[in-house]
Amino acid sequence: MLDIQLLRTDLKSIVGHLAKRGFALDIKRFNDMETQRKSIQTNTQELQATRNHISREIGQLRANGNNKNNKKIEELLHQTQKNLSCLKESERTLGELQNELQQFLEEIPNLPHNSVPNGLDGISNQEIRRWSKGEKGPRIFDFIAKDHVSIGENLGLLDFETAAKLSGARFTFMRGGLARLHRALSQFMLDIHTQEHGYIETYVPYLVNAESLHGTGQLPKFEEDLFKISRKKNGNKNDTATQISQDRINQKSSLPLQEGDWYLIPTSEVPLTNFVRNKIVTIKSLPIRLTAHTPCFRAESGSYGKDTRGMIRQHQFDKVELVQIVHPEKSYEALEQLVGHAENILKKLELPYRVMILCAGDMGFSAAKTYDIEVWLPSQNTYREISSCSNCEAFQARRMQARFRNPGGKPELLHTINGSGLAVGRALVAVLENYQNADGSVSIPEALRPYMNMINRLNI
Repeated sequence: MLDIQLLRTDLKSIVGHLAKRGFALDIKRFNDMETQRKSIQTNTQELQATRNHISREIGQLRANGNNKNNKKIEELLHQTQKNLSCLKESERTLGELQNELQQFLEEIPNLPHNSVPNGLDGISNQEIRRWSKGEKGPRIFDFIAKDHVSIGENLGLLDFETAAKLSGARFTFMRGGLARLHRALSQFMLDIHTQEHGYIETYVPYLVNAESLHGTGQLPKFEEDLFKISRKKNGNKNDTATQISQDRINQKSSLPLQEGDWYLIPTSEVPLTNFVRNKIVTIKSLPIRLTAHTPCFRAESGSYGKDTRGMIRQHQFDKVELVQIVHPEKSYEALEQLVGHAENILKKLELPYRVMILCAGDMGFSAAKTYDIEVWLPSQNTYREISSCSNCEAFQARRMQARFRNPGGKPELLHTINGSGLAVGRALVAVLENYQNADGSVSIPEALRPYMNMINRLNI
């Protein structure tokens, strides 16, 4: 969330920065609310001053102990009641307006960093670097390369028909060596991030409350992309029926909480980053580096018709997430570091990739700067996203009130950085396609063989 003082003191500049993202700030609405707020706030302060003045005057009259003052005291008490009624109404109106301003702020995305390219869609993203083992680039096949769906189904290990029967479209059923390879990838990623990169492994809830999603920016704006778990009580107070729905929040408030409701996490960024919600951490504890392997659940409400074949875009997928919580002066250094950590996984797996810096209009809501890492998929003859790494600066920390104490003892907002290290399903897709053989088998990357009981190949 942006600091409202930025809008109050430098509105023109903020409007220009947001326009780079394709976001048109409603200037008239903001100015109208601010004008009302100033007027009501001034009136409230005047009523409070009058109340205090009358209270002091009554106190002085009573202290004199003169019966002649009784009539004056009664008049002042009458004024107090009238003043109190007006004050309560003014405070109520001010509270409603401040809540409206809060909701207004929650709909505004983060400001792009000065180093972010201009542009409103992916066409304006810029390639920073690319990597492959050897100088020739991605592997050139001497046979027609198949996609991961054909490879997995021919192996008898990937079953979308059963997944559709169990759950519907955009789910996956794996078995045997393929399921083990999927597990091996996540374990390998966690080991590298904890043993080589210095992250603390965590186990986090897969269900979170609305306040947690509000903290990282998914709520209230992106509620339709989430799966909500509603616990509705029936006639027996001791019985609770749990049902999964995608009901929208009825009331768009700053914290759209409904007691008893949970949401399936869209990414473990949510529980990991909320680790510091409503906390003031010591400066000595920074940086905080956390990682977790979790399933992720997304409605993919805006992606109908996209990547309908295979495992590229699923309602349920696994991901190893990286989160760093750092001093504001260190956040861009930490972002580059985190990107390098994600890249290192692909290098160890010997999977070709490239790194892209996203233009302003293609970044996520909470991000100030984002790098996408894209892995090479031979069947598509292109690179596809496997990790998105973002510096959110103080945007999430302000929503969460996540702070540290500076050397002077004053609380300051932290900066938060997050990224995939990596998306496990897409890593599996990349391994299947890049390590496929002409006979239909798939070689196991050398780095993963210790996790596969030294099996070096998936055979038909």
